[in-house]
Amino acid sequence: MATLTDAQLVSHAPGRPPAKDMVWIPGGTFLMGSDHHYPEEAPAHPVAVDGFWMDRTQVTNRAFRRFVKETGYVTVAERVPNAEDYPGALPEMLVAGSVVFQQPPGRVPMNTHYNWWNWVPGANWRHPDGPGSSLNGRDSHPVVHVAWEDVAAYAAWAGKEIPTEAEWERAARGGHEGRAFAWGEDLAPKGRMLANYWQGEFPWQNLELDGFSRTAPVGSFPPNDYGLVDMIGNAWEWTSDWYTTRHEPAGDCCGTSTVNPRGGTREASIDPNEPAAIPRKVLKGGSFACAENYCKRYRPAARMHHPIDTGTNHVSFRCIIRP
Repeated sequence: MATLTDAQLVSHAPGRPPAKDMVWIPGGTFLMGSDHHYPEEAPAHPVAVDGFWMDRTQVTNRAFRRFVKETGYVTVAERVPNAEDYPGALPEMLVAGSVVFQQPPGRVPMNTHYNWWNWVPGANWRHPDGPGSSLNGRDSHPVVHVAWEDVAAYAAWAGKEIPTEAEWERAARGGHEGRAFAWGEDLAPKGRMLANYWQGEFPWQNLELDGFSRTAPVGSFPPNDYGLVDMIGNAWEWTSDWYTTRHEPAGDCCGTSTVNPRGGTREASIDPNEPAAIPRKVLKGGSFACAENYCKRYRPAARMHHPIDTGTNHVSFRCIIRP
């Protein structure tokens, strides 16, 4: 990898925003990842990225509806799956649908996520909780049930791109180095909720101290120091990087940083233990279903793998424009 100094990176905003409601993320070097949390976040390593424009909010249902209306696009969750892609799948599962969080009435074994995540026929971005639900009152909520193909199609239509993991993490940190959370070291400073995440014992007890049980309207919580909202919590966000189980060590013997990295390969991202060989991308940011007792990933360094063919009701995205 080539290396550059901060002075050589695009750090100053090149004029006015290229699209409405985008903010400038200055280029620079930062310490990506963490050596103190989940193993897939390690090793912490220096990374440099060029500056870029980023959507201030997650893409909303209102914005996604406009895209669908203008293009006639049909999301992956609205299509019948191809049986050849899912060897051994039960016929009743090969229907249009998506994965929905369903809160159990009491404590359940934590060794399988199937105790709270269920495949629901008819669930999609128009019906986020299943066929009986709608988008009434949710125009300003992040669009969910979007697979990788869906977010890539939206970005192309909008003249934008999906950020790399490094770009996303740079933006989420808001210009601050080494903080556990986007705002500091305390999850809820002085008891104040600064993001939409799970309070209580996941998955059965949701105290809703932040005011929401599922997604919240974008911008319901304070922005970070770059002016971005909901970079932590609310809904996970797609990045363009293929998933790896750990970060690749960056730089060389002298501590120089990798510039504008793009992680992983499609082939290496496939889980060999899964019957369907579906590649996986990196998700960032956590969601309303992240809790202190489970999936404590509402941090800039945190990351999760996700199959590219799957949307859920806690996965969304936002876009960038590189100058």
